Amino acid sequence: MSESTHLVVEVETQVPWPLSEQDATAFTDKVLSAAANHLGISGEVSVLFVDDATIHELNRTYRSVDRPTDVLSFAMQEGDEFPDLDGPTMLGDIVVSIDKAKEQADAYGHSLERELAFLLVHGFLHLNGYDHQDEQSEQEMFGLQEEILVELGLVRSESK
Repeated sequence: MSESTHLVVEVETQVPWPLSEQDATAFTDKVLSAAANHLGISGEVSVLFVDDATIHELNRTYRSVDRPTDVLSFAMQEGDEFPDLDGPTMLGDIVVSIDKAKEQADAYGHSLERELAFLLVHGFLHLNGYDHQDEQSEQEMFGLQEEILVELGLVRSESK
């Protein structure tokens, strides 16, 4: 873990932000900074909040999956080494469907705040090489997600 982490977060909302008590940028920065600190990672992340139609199109275009999903991650650090450039390392983009987040929060019986934080952390972990292709990697990734959400005070038993 690095001694000091610094995360630059850029947020765009293409749909109305659903958490009236919290600003989209402040909420996203808080959640992703907690994840970055937990992992000892610095860099820059762009986050886009969209509706199901938009994420459906992105999922079809980039993953050949013809349905909406809850979160997509587009990592910039995959493959070959990137040269060291001035400024923060661009980790990638996270796209979150507000529609899916609302649907899943209702289905899982927890707050929309927790669901949005879960999706942000999930996307951030994907940007940093974590995946859930097999049982061991899934346990590691989901364990990290839960640790970060607990640090944020967003536990599963939270009521709506």
